[in-house]
Order: sequence, then C-alpha cells, then structure tokens
Amino acid sequence: MKGRNKDFLVGGIFLILTITFIIISMTHKPFFDWVFERHHNQWSWYLRPLFLLPFCYFAYKKSFAGMMISIFALFTSMFWFPKPEIASESVMDFLEFEKAYLYGEWNMSKQLLTLTIPISFIALGLAFWKRSVTIGIAVVVLMATGKMVWSIQNAGESGKSILIPAILGLLICCGLIFYGFKRLEKK
Repeated sequence: MKGRNKDFLVGGIFLILTITFIIISMTHKPFFDWVFERHHNQWSWYLRPLFLLPFCYFAYKKSFAGMMISIFALFTSMFWFPKPEIASESVMDFLEFEKAYLYGEWNMSKQLLTLTIPISFIALGLAFWKRSVTIGIAVVVLMATGKMVWSIQNAGESGKSILIPAILGLLICCGLIFYGFKRLEKK
C-alpha cells in the first residue's frame, strides 16, 4: 500500500473512531455520565487545547492520519484523567449545563451551531495545509473565543470556569504554533 493511501486509510479509521465515540456518548447515557465524571478533572480542560498543536503540525505536513489521530485524542482526552476527589462548584455547574445542553432538544439553531466545530477544524487544517500561519492562528483565536463567549453567554457565571484554561491554552497554542511554524519554514 502506498504512503498516501495508507495515510488516508489510517486517517479514515480514526475519523470513524471519533464519530463512533461521539455517537456512543450521545446514545448511551451511562457511558456519557462516566465520561463527564472524569471531565470534572480540570487537567483535561488544560490538556485538550494542546491537541491543536499536533493537528496543525500534521496539517502542515499534509498527514490526514496525524490530523485525525489528533482529533480523536482531543475528544477522548475528556476521560483520560480519574474522577477528581473534589471539583469546584462552578466546574460542576458548568458541566451540568453542558450535559443538559447536549441532551436537550436539538433544534435547527443548535444543529447549525454544532456545525461550527467541524467547519473550524476544516478551516484550521486548510490554513496549515496551505502553510498560512496567520490564518491558522486567526482560526485558533476564533475557536477559543467562540467557546468562551458561548460558555459565558449560555451558562452564565459557571461558564467563566473555562476562562483560565481556555485563555492559557490559547496563548500557549498560538505561541507554539508561531514558533513551530517559523522553525519549519527555516528547514
């Protein structure tokens, strides 16, 4: 099997695994609850944005497999850490809001808003596939800002619990993307 075909095959497998994870999470409430119990551990909140780094790197290297493995890791990292002994009230309130939102009515507005997730990843992937660090960083900023605004606007005070992890993740990602891009361009 040639390299390009193998890349698309492995990428396709991880895309299917990611979709399967989402479907199982949304249709099997005990699994969903198990995942969200572990998502109360804020280490996952700090770790998740960092998966944008390998995603951007693999887009730059034009590796579909690397991009899809990065997305799979990003989604599944919600449950990589153990359920915390203690979680802050705002974290618990925010995650209860998210659970209610995800299991609530899926009207046209929510469906269209949800489409911004794959559209954002496609835009981010294309930016680095085409080697545009400016557009890539702009997409990362829009993704993080969108998540923060949505969280605060919809979850109120508890939505502010994501601000520190989101802002810190955004600054680290943008800095490392810019630094990494400049190093790759020198080679």
